[in-house]
Amino acid sequence: MSAPRIAVGGVVRAWEGADRTGVNVAYVRSVLAAGGVPIVLSPLLGPSYAARALDGVDGLLLTGGEDIDPAWYGAAPSPHLSPPSRERDLFELALFAAARHRELPILGICRGIQLVNVALGGTLYQDLPTERPGPVAHDPGQARDARSHAIELEPGSRAAAALGGTSLTVNSFHHQAVNRLGGGLVASGWSLDGLIEAAEAPAEAPWLLAVQWHPEEMHAEARAPERGLFRALVAEATRVGEQSRATSPRVGAGSDPASWTSGTAVDHSPR
Repeated sequence: MSAPRIAVGGVVRAWEGADRTGVNVAYVRSVLAAGGVPIVLSPLLGPSYAARALDGVDGLLLTGGEDIDPAWYGAAPSPHLSPPSRERDLFELALFAAARHRELPILGICRGIQLVNVALGGTLYQDLPTERPGPVAHDPGQARDARSHAIELEPGSRAAAALGGTSLTVNSFHHQAVNRLGGGLVASGWSLDGLIEAAEAPAEAPWLLAVQWHPEEMHAEARAPERGLFRALVAEATRVGEQSRATSPRVGAGSDPASWTSGTAVDHSPR
């Protein structure tokens, strides 16, 4: 049995005088620790190569990063919006649509849950402190691996199964979050102020799970419950990969933005 290949959405950053593309090392370490082979995909590939980039891949990990452009869900930008990356938005929306078309397992983290929600017709809070102030600090300014607030998970959900329980204290550093949930998603985790912290596809649908915190930052903690999220992704990717190889190779899904609906995503033309 070969290790499944997990596509990991990357970023483009200016660093030390040069533009570079890659991903936070914590995501790579988390996938490796779970038994998967991480394949980093740069947004520079663009939406036209999104489907081809998934050839030979068994699962998809959507990572954290920039704010999502509110134009995708028909909202005017908040003055507190951090600069979005249209290049990354376009690539990951196409990547998500192609992965859904192929019924690949998908794990979304922080920006990942927001991207999934928007792709399926949902909306976001652009800035929690100004749009939804509450008693829970979702960006407390602590170390990336510092557990800062509690969440509760729906019993029997994919999230609870992967994390091994229904209560958890998580690390948190974000100012955007899910507002109206997208079609085909079920909320399965909440912070104590009622903010959605986990969402997933129904049990009968292809495996999809997304969380608002940063489980990858717990990779160095041998008994961290968050490791279960990556093990669940890799386990499902192994099953899907073996099933695919036992039948026939997948045909590449169209990645023309006009085809993004495909029963899994909505029209993302800016409004």
